[in-house]
Amino acid sequence: MHPVTIVGITLGVFILVVVGCLGYAMVVASRGFRLRRVEVPVLAEGSEPITILHFSDLHLLPSQAKKIEWVRGLAAHTPDFIISTGDNLSSPDGIPTLERALEPLGGIPGVFVFGSNDFFGPRPINPFSYLKGPSSPHKIDSQKRLPRIPTEDIAQLFESLGWKNGEDTSLNFTLRGTTVEVRGCKDAHMEEDRYEAVMGERDADLLLGVTHSPYVRVLDLMVADGADLMFAGHTHGGQVCFPGGHALVTNCDLPRSQAQGLSQYSRGDSSPWLHVSAGLGTSPKAPYRFFCRPEATLLTLVPCDNPTS
Repeated sequence: MHPVTIVGITLGVFILVVVGCLGYAMVVASRGFRLRRVEVPVLAEGSEPITILHFSDLHLLPSQAKKIEWVRGLAAHTPDFIISTGDNLSSPDGIPTLERALEPLGGIPGVFVFGSNDFFGPRPINPFSYLKGPSSPHKIDSQKRLPRIPTEDIAQLFESLGWKNGEDTSLNFTLRGTTVEVRGCKDAHMEEDRYEAVMGERDADLLLGVTHSPYVRVLDLMVADGADLMFAGHTHGGQVCFPGGHALVTNCDLPRSQAQGLSQYSRGDSSPWLHVSAGLGTSPKAPYRFFCRPEATLLTLVPCDNPTS
C-alpha cells in the first residue's frame, strides 16, 4: 500500500476515534447520572446512623429535562439532611427550573453555600488551560460582562425548602439524637473565604465543614478547627479523567487523588474525612465528561466502631 494511503487511513481512523470520544463525552457520559453511596465512621458508639444527601455543581439549564427528573427522584431516598455546595445555575432564567428540580426535597433540613456560578454565568475558556493550574479567580467586580445569576432568588428558594445559608456562620441541628454543628465559608475560588471567622470551641457531638471550592487553605483551617467531616464541590471530579476516575486536574490546589468521593485529609496528627462531590453538571461552555459520571452522594454516617463498606 502506498505510504500516502496509509497516512490517510491512519488520519481518518484517528479523526473517527476523536469524534467518537467527544460524542460519548458530550452525549452519553455527561447524562449518565448516578447516586454514589458511602459510609463514614464518625459518630459516637451507639449513635443512630444519619443519612446526608450531598449534591453540587448542578449548572442547571431549563432544557435539561432528564437531569431535572433525576434530581427530583433523590427525594425517594429520604435523607435526614441535605448539603448543597454551590454552582446551581448556568442561566439567569433558571430559577423556575431549579425550583422544579428541588421541590420534592423541601422540608428536609439542610445547608447551602454558593459558588461563582451562583453569581454570574459561565465564561468561555480554553479547556487545556486547566492543565497549567486553576483558572483565574472569579471576582464579582471583575465579571461585569458576564450574565448575572439572581443569587438572592436562589437563596430565597433554598430557604423556602427549609435549608439555611451556611456561609460565614455556624449552624446547629439535632439529627437522630446527635447534635451537629455546621460551619461554612464563602467560595475560595472567588477569594471570598473567611473560615477563620467561624472557628472556635465546638458545641456539638459532630462538626461538619462546608465550602464550595476545596482549596487547601480552607481545608487546613477546618482541620485545625476540629472538623470531623468536610464537604466541597467545584472540581467536577476532574471532569475529564483517565479510566478509573483518575483526575487530570482539580481546578484548585487539592491533590488530584482527592478530586472526587470520600477520602481522609491528613494534616499533622488529624485525618478527618473529606467528601468532594463530582457534581451533576458541566459548564455549557465545556459540556463533556470522560470517565467521570455526574453524580450526587448519599452518605451514611455510622459509629466509629462500624466498619466502612
